Amino acid sequence: MTTNDTHAHTGALSWHPEALDEILSNDGGRPVLFTNARIVTMDPLIGTMTGADILFVGDLIVGVGPGIITAAQDDNAIVVDCTGTTIVPAVVDTVALAGGRGRRSEYVATLTPGNNTDFLVVPDALAADVPSAVATLMSRPEQVRALVAAGRPVRWSGTEIPGGPTTPQAGIPAAPDLTGSPRLGVWIDRQDFLHQELTADGRYDETRGGRPHAYQGRFWIDGDRIDYLDDLGFWAYGEFKGDELHHAGYVMKLG
Repeated sequence: MTTNDTHAHTGALSWHPEALDEILSNDGGRPVLFTNARIVTMDPLIGTMTGADILFVGDLIVGVGPGIITAAQDDNAIVVDCTGTTIVPAVVDTVALAGGRGRRSEYVATLTPGNNTDFLVVPDALAADVPSAVATLMSRPEQVRALVAAGRPVRWSGTEIPGGPTTPQAGIPAAPDLTGSPRLGVWIDRQDFLHQELTADGRYDETRGGRPHAYQGRFWIDGDRIDYLDDLGFWAYGEFKGDELHHAGYVMKLG
């Protein structure tokens, strides 16, 4: 991508467009620092930090915590000021959230040094917890400050970046054959805004406000819980309650 091409699609972006230009033109050698954010690492040892930094080089996180910015100038880092925002993993370790991993070494998809650079940046007011932040990406994508996968921007200042990467899906199980499941079909919310089709091959396809294929990806059903992995790389979940499917604030029934 040339510099002119970069400016052509970032000119209208309001959140640190200069930093985006630098990141897109970076060959992976310069470190990138997102600074002064609330960071929900999902790592049981590191926890959640405020006024903190996340430093990455290419697709690898190399530092998380307060004070990293003091070395940014020495390392010629690209700096993105994230004041007023929260950073969460773009891929959520749902097994860990359910208490299914007993040792820290078993945790994946956390913002831990040595892990992949996959994270989401949203305003603090929309990120009370990780599910809330991920729901923002699904229901209010224009509010997303940044979605970064493998160290490259996928979405920035509410706008999708053309040709962006998708988040790696290491260790994701294959979806079972769901032929004959009574939960397959098109689920429609009460306002007829969201149509979510679940198919036997373990794929979902959402229409939102008449916009087809707004979100597409894979899903898994475990009892009354449904987990989604969008093709953009983020996780979400829902719950079946009787004949209703509750997902990201929507209540749906089979159409």
